[in-house]
Parts: sequence; structure tokens; C-alpha cells
Amino acid sequence: AAQTLGELRTAVEQFGGCSLKAGVKNNVVCDGAFHAEVMIVGEAPGGEEDAQGLPFVGRAGKLLEKMVATIGLSRAENVYITNLIYWRPPGNRDPSPVEMQTCAPFLARQIELKAPKLLLTAGKFATQAMLGTEDGIMRLRGRKLRFTQEGLPAPIPCIPMLHPAYLLRRPEDKAKAWDDLRTIAALCDELNVPRGAGL
Repeated sequence: AAQTLGELRTAVEQFGGCSLKAGVKNNVVCDGAFHAEVMIVGEAPGGEEDAQGLPFVGRAGKLLEKMVATIGLSRAENVYITNLIYWRPPGNRDPSPVEMQTCAPFLARQIELKAPKLLLTAGKFATQAMLGTEDGIMRLRGRKLRFTQEGLPAPIPCIPMLHPAYLLRRPEDKAKAWDDLRTIAALCDELNVPRGAGL
């Protein structure tokens, strides 16, 4: 029922229906420019995110910021960032299907309220959950796909990208990520999504 992103954040903070919440320091709902036309959806908060109450602020988050900065995107100006779930799973384990289902209505409402022109899914979990597919991230990365959801007036263009945490483990795949960023930049221009000059 939230009518604004601020109301939605409050609703998540007051929500008591997810057992993960008992073991965390902070709710990690969203960050970035609320008016942004690009929305990035990740998987779940890690330790640094839980400590600060913001998504993508640890090592992977810093790499994500550097990656999108190369094509003129930043959370300060033109990117909005959220996750599938808003509380850190113990030991940074993968979120369970039940946890993702519990949080799904909040994410759906965020997307309705944001109405982004472009969705970017970071990593396998976010991509599979958002697009309803079992295909692996290597097959889907960099492809121009479409996200559909009941209540949206039209499908939203969506590009899956390699998760920055994966790239920290496998830096040899950074060339693939750069190819995907160029695809994202070209689609931003096609959709008239404002971006800076890049690096």
C-alpha cells in the first residue's frame, strides 16, 4: 500500500515476517538517486552493508561503483540500488526461496513506484529471481531481456550483469563485464536515460 519509496522503506523496517531480521544490525532497503531511471537489483546485504544499512558498500559495492562510473552512472546522480532481500543471511549464505518470496512483494512495489526505464540484475540469484529463469548468469549476462510484472504498464528492459563479488574472485572475467557495460551504455542512450561522460 506504500505510495512513496519513503513509505515503502518504513514498511520494510516495520515488517516482522522474516526470521533473518532477528540476527541483523540494520535493515538494508535501498540507496542512490530516488529519481534515477536505472535500477540495480542485487542479491542480499553482506557484513559491511548490514553495518552501514546501505546496499553495495563493501568491496563488491566499491567495484560496482567503479564499473558503472566507466559509463557515466553513479548512485549519487542516476542509479537506484536495492536487493532481493533486505537483511543479511547468516554467514553470507545464499538467500532461501522462502526468504526471497517473503521479500518479493516489497521489491515488486519498489519497481512499481520507481518505474525505471532500465533494470540491471547483479549476479545469478537476482537475475534468476527477477526473470523467472533457471539459465546461468554466463548465458544471460549482457543480453537485452525484458522484465514483466503485473501492474506495470509495459515490460522494462533488463540487462543481467556479473556480480562484482564474482569479479573480485575471478578478475580474469572483467573483460566480459566491460563488454556488458558497453551494452548497458548503448541501451541507456537508446532509451534516452541520462548518463555522464564516463571514465
